[in-house]
Amino acid sequence: MNNLLSITDLSTQEIDSLIEKAQDIIANPDAYHEKCKYKKLATLFFEPSTRTRLSFEAAMIDLGGRVMGFSEAQASSAAKGESVADTVRTVGCYVDIIAMRHPKEGAPLVASMHAGVPVINAGDGGHNHPTQTLTDLLTIKTEKGRLNNMTIGLCGDLKFGRTVHSLIEAMSRYDGIKFVLISPDELKLPNYVKQETLDKKGIEYEETTNLVEAMPKLDILYMTRVQRERFFNEEDYIRLKDSYILTPEKLVTAKPDMTIMHPLPRVNEISVAVDDDPRAAYFRQVKNGKFIRMALIMKLLGIS
Repeated sequence: MNNLLSITDLSTQEIDSLIEKAQDIIANPDAYHEKCKYKKLATLFFEPSTRTRLSFEAAMIDLGGRVMGFSEAQASSAAKGESVADTVRTVGCYVDIIAMRHPKEGAPLVASMHAGVPVINAGDGGHNHPTQTLTDLLTIKTEKGRLNNMTIGLCGDLKFGRTVHSLIEAMSRYDGIKFVLISPDELKLPNYVKQETLDKKGIEYEETTNLVEAMPKLDILYMTRVQRERFFNEEDYIRLKDSYILTPEKLVTAKPDMTIMHPLPRVNEISVAVDDDPRAAYFRQVKNGKFIRMALIMKLLGIS
């Protein structure tokens, strides 16, 4: 039984193959309209989501399949105290594949042990979000034409950002990757990520608090939200928050072909004045999420 619980479940060959399939779907959408005819996807979302849930649903519909599920725990028997194991064992009787988001880390692993059908982790707490990482990789490959030999700037909340941790894990498997880690001291990349991934693999990286100074070096700028609740005091937050708001002025020294990414939702960390810049790829990134999930659903269902 195939599941996707973490980006590390996939080899680089499997990632490359999924990206290739997604690019073929983009180029030839009509060829895929009935690939999942009569198949059903359950979206079990125990916490709110816009992009992830709707992109899974759009993916299955575009493959000719059907979707059922719920968008919050209160809309399920979890509200009555039913366990994750019992919920998925029940839902697995009705569908062919499950996409699940849960606030508790490890819940999709429990689900995969009981569902009887493939389970995709659509985000578990601060732990993993592998389909966002696949979306990011497809976006980088589409925008840059490669997944190697580039400098990636990661900016904002690097301490708690699960998308950042997963992207580092995935990109560090490709040759010639360098990271510039841009964050307040309070939100630096955790030591365990540096030690277990960057140091262990000999990946070059530097840390800085200054976005503007880092800008000219970057091929990719991956922005994340600096959240007020992550700070011990309001003064530190107020002092730092504007340093990490991307504006057209801060892009003056950026490479003309630099790609700007963001997992979304954004609050104010990218000015809307940046949206019309051709380098702004975050809404193209959203669109890519549907195509990579189409490729993934087909792979897990064994559909060629």
